[in-house]
Amino acid sequence: MKNLTLVIPAKKEKESLPNVLEELKKYEFKILIVLEENDIETIEAIKQFDCEILYQKSKGYGDALIQGINNVKTELFCIFNADGSFNPEELPAMHDKINKDNFDFVFASRYEKNCSSEDDTWVTFVGNFIFSKIGNIFFNLEISDILYTYVIGKTILAQQLNLKRKDFVFCVELPIKAKRQNLKITTSKSNERARIGGKKKVNAIKDGFLILIAMIKLFFRSN
Repeated sequence: MKNLTLVIPAKKEKESLPNVLEELKKYEFKILIVLEENDIETIEAIKQFDCEILYQKSKGYGDALIQGINNVKTELFCIFNADGSFNPEELPAMHDKINKDNFDFVFASRYEKNCSSEDDTWVTFVGNFIFSKIGNIFFNLEISDILYTYVIGKTILAQQLNLKRKDFVFCVELPIKAKRQNLKITTSKSNERARIGGKKKVNAIKDGFLILIAMIKLFFRSN
């Protein structure tokens, strides 16, 4: 997987990110950590690891991912969590769907047969089900886990999508805009692990409302 860069957005992840990077040592891909320059504790916690650090010019989860993707130099990128919830052993199967099956983007899913999540709550489960259904019905998205950003894709195509959302709405903006460009999208089975440390950065109610409004606007807009 030498043609792949992991884009890891990190915000106050001093407990978990060192463990994540330790687990990733056995893989041959590049790692790009995106964080705020004043997040000194996280920076200090990972200084012994061989990875590139990109400092955010602004704030927000989506902003970190957009900046990260725009700075990837390899053919492929993968969004990878800093909290330990993503299992890197699932990466080869996702990578094969791009390299061998010629898909443009592969979205991991926790809600297909033999899949699971140790980090989901009933609120996030119900919300994800609703938003995934909206994606299926109104945008013809054939993915079952629209809010799960364990994603691998072709870098140049992502860079051309004109992604704008600096918050968690990025989760739905990426697949919707990819679908509108008639890019080849598929899913891959995933079992989300419990986070190692820290708290969820998502406010389920607030961010859910913002995502709903954004999906309505995207439905009536062409870009």
